[in-house]
Amino acid sequence: MNKLLTMLSFVRVAESGSFTAAAAQLGVSVSAVAKAVTRLEEDLGVQLLVRTTRKLALNDDGREFFARCQRILNDIEDAESIARGARETPKGRLRMVMPTMFGRLTFLPRVAEFNARYADLVLDLSFEDRQVNLVERGLDLAVQVGDLNDSNYLTRLLHRGPRVTAASPAYLKRNGEPKTPDDLGDHNCIISNYGPVWHFSQRGRVVPVNVRGNLVVTGGEAMREAALLGLGIAQSNGWTFRHDIAAGTLRPLLETYAVEGRPLSIVYPPTRHVPSKLRVMIDFLVAITRVPAAPAGGTPHARRRRTGTNG
Repeated sequence: MNKLLTMLSFVRVAESGSFTAAAAQLGVSVSAVAKAVTRLEEDLGVQLLVRTTRKLALNDDGREFFARCQRILNDIEDAESIARGARETPKGRLRMVMPTMFGRLTFLPRVAEFNARYADLVLDLSFEDRQVNLVERGLDLAVQVGDLNDSNYLTRLLHRGPRVTAASPAYLKRNGEPKTPDDLGDHNCIISNYGPVWHFSQRGRVVPVNVRGNLVVTGGEAMREAALLGLGIAQSNGWTFRHDIAAGTLRPLLETYAVEGRPLSIVYPPTRHVPSKLRVMIDFLVAITRVPAAPAGGTPHARRRRTGTNG
C-alpha cells in the first residue's frame, strides 16, 4: 500500500466531503479514491469517516488523523519546493485562518492582487474570531487579534495603533460631538463584546469610562455596521474603522484621549526553512496592513501616541 497516496486521498475527501470531488482533484476514478480510504482505515484498524447516504464527515479519530496528515503532506510539499528551487514561483495549498472582519475589510478586497502574482497557489481560507491551534488544525498561518502567549509559534506584528472611538457624520449632526470622555454619558454608545466600560487616557493615566446605549451587539461586524448606520458611537481597534474614516463615512472622536489598541499579528508554526508560499503571504499581509505615512505635522494619533489597556 502506498501510504502517501492513501493519506492524500483521505485528506482530499475530508476537505471536500465527497469521494467524487476528491477524485476530480486527484485526477483518478471515484472507486480508486474510495478503495484507498478503505485500505487506509483497514490498515489503521479504525474508522475515520462517518458515511451516510447524504454526506461524509470526520469522526474524532478522523479529525485527529486528518490534522496530522495535513502537516505531513505540507512538509513534503515544502521539501519538494525547496528541492526544486521553486522559491521564485510558490506553489501548492496555503491553509490560513483570520478574523472575519479583517478578512472581509482588508484581505478579500486585495486578494485578487495576490492571486494574479501567484497563480499556482491555492488559498484555503477560513474566518474565525477566536484564536486557534494551528498544529492541530494543520494550518500554515493565522492572523490573530490580541496579545499572544503561546511561545511555540513564530509571530510577526502587523498593526498596533490607538483604539478608536468613532461615529457617523449623520449621528454627530443629530446629537453633537463629545469633547471629553465624560461627555459620552449624554450619547448613545454601541456596546460590543468588550462590555460597557471603555478606556481613555487622561492626565497620563488610563481611566475607565462607563458608557450606555440602547444597542448591544455581538461581533465587530455588527458593531461597525451599526455605527455606519448612525445608530450610535462605537469603539474598536484602529484597523477596524480605518477604511471608513478614510472614506469619511465615520469620523474619529476623542483622539487626544486614545489608548493603545489590541495588536494584530501573523502567527505560524516554527520551521527551519520558511516555505516560499508562506513567505510571500507574510509579505503580502504586511503590505496591505501598512499604515500610510502621516502628512507633515502628523495626525493627532501620531503626535499624541498614548499607551494603555488592550481593552
